[in-house]
Amino acid sequence: MMGYGWGMGAGGWIAMTIFWVALITLVVWLVVRAFPGGGDTGREGRREGWSGSETPEQILDRRYAAGELDLEAYQVMRATLASGRSNGKGGAR
Repeated sequence: MMGYGWGMGAGGWIAMTIFWVALITLVVWLVVRAFPGGGDTGREGRREGWSGSETPEQILDRRYAAGELDLEAYQVMRATLASGRSNGKGGAR
């Protein structure tokens, strides 16, 4: 009987498997990167406990509590925020 040969062989199966795994990995990576927030957990603005609905005062309080600001800087920024709100410059969310 006349056939089509002996098939791909072990090397062909290994190469095909590597190709498809790489292609599927690339597609999954592209999909994750395409949507906002997918894979950016360690970047600035995506801190643990961060919420997009925080007010500027809450952010300032959190930064002071974490030790990122000293007392003088905290008081100056808090006063600036308060004066901006009372003058009508800063709109409440």
